[in-house]
Amino acid sequence: MDRTARRTTAEHRQAAVGYTLLLPSLIGVGCFLLLPIAVVLWLSLHSWNLLGPIRFTGWDNWRSVLTDRQFGHSILVTLALTALVVPAQTALGFVVAALLARRGPGGTVLRVVYALPWMCAPVAVGVVWQWIFAPTGGALNAVLGRRVEWLSSPALALPAVATVIIWMNVGYVALFFVAGIRAIPAEILDAGALDGAVGWRRVRWLILPLLRPTMFFVLVTGVLSVFQTFDAVYALTKGGPGHSTDVVAMRMYSEAFDAAHPGRAAVMAVVVFAVMFVITVAQHRYFRNRTSYEY
Repeated sequence: MDRTARRTTAEHRQAAVGYTLLLPSLIGVGCFLLLPIAVVLWLSLHSWNLLGPIRFTGWDNWRSVLTDRQFGHSILVTLALTALVVPAQTALGFVVAALLARRGPGGTVLRVVYALPWMCAPVAVGVVWQWIFAPTGGALNAVLGRRVEWLSSPALALPAVATVIIWMNVGYVALFFVAGIRAIPAEILDAGALDGAVGWRRVRWLILPLLRPTMFFVLVTGVLSVFQTFDAVYALTKGGPGHSTDVVAMRMYSEAFDAAHPGRAAVMAVVVFAVMFVITVAQHRYFRNRTSYEY
């Protein structure tokens, strides 16, 4: 009985020590993750103009947002931007990674150079690309020898914004693919070469299947990143022309600060979270039975 009591006391002491060590992290999660979520949910049920008193309105904000065609349009614009950005930056990132993964002089410097656009401030990058896309005196039009309204045309503005985002993210994506390629055991690649897996066959039947954990991470984070895109759009187009680049983050900003309706913006944030959650679950279900984390 005494031995059992001592064992129980020791287990309780270990549990207390463990929770004490976890306390700083738990406080961080509570203050910077759970509390903001609770505030957003609470704010979605209230009306506030940022200056006056806060009034409880129940589900009025939800009904207003869910029937708002402009918000629906922003969701579609964001999905279109995702369709343009994620496949392109993933494919280009893999190509760059295949080049960077080869060990040789200057490899570290090249990896840093490719990652620099991702490390730069998006607003600063947007200012530079505004000059590149400028219809008069812009670098791109000077090279083409003709005037093209890259950021003023509803048909070209979204692809132009997508180009900037891809340029910013390719190096970041490539770093993960480099790590994944270098983690593949050389024995597997050598065995594949003996069986005739060389060139494209080596990529198709060996490297890509073994990179599925990395691919899953890159695709999930890529989609989440596009849904949170704000700085680049704000610097380049501010959601125009004609709402052609009015992504959901831009719509939430306009609703919260330009229109002074943070309650509606909170509802939009919850809806966007739900959309991202559904997309992430779908990606997980697709990769779940196609991914091996052990070589």
